[in-house]
Amino acid sequence: MIDEYVILVDKDDNPLGTMEKMEAHINAALHRAFSVFIFNSDGDLLLQQRASNKYHSPLLWTNTVCSHPREGEKTIDAAHRRIVEEMGMDCEFQEAFSFIYKADVGQGLIEHELDHVFIGVSDNKPIINREEVESWKYVNLNWLVSDIEDNPKEYTEWFKIALDEVLGHFKKKNKEI
Repeated sequence: MIDEYVILVDKDDNPLGTMEKMEAHINAALHRAFSVFIFNSDGDLLLQQRASNKYHSPLLWTNTVCSHPREGEKTIDAAHRRIVEEMGMDCEFQEAFSFIYKADVGQGLIEHELDHVFIGVSDNKPIINREEVESWKYVNLNWLVSDIEDNPKEYTEWFKIALDEVLGHFKKKNKEI
């Protein structure tokens, strides 16, 4: 397995260097990340269930794609790269906002990320990479909010943190269209 590195950043997203990914998660080092939220034309959100072999949060449901850009790679380019690698699809999306969070994800690992959130619309059906994704589904937002309240341990920490703001952005954008 090839060592993967994350981009360390300050709270203003200025790069400070790189660190091996597992080391960054053990040391809770703030690093750049991204999360992609794809909705279909009915307003349902495309979720993925993380693969069982993931180093943290295995089999939890989360947003369409989440990962880290590589050194020298634009964050939006990394988001497009990963949606193709994980979900076997691509579409247009735009950055909506970013936020910083810190969460214990088990196995002695801490996610401490400055997460850039991208939102898009597509009716594509994924062709998932089984090394990355266990399953997928488009879900109704009202059902999702209720299910997260009833079953919070079934969802990733960053997804639960970002969802409220994503829903606000998505609803606002749809009113503008």
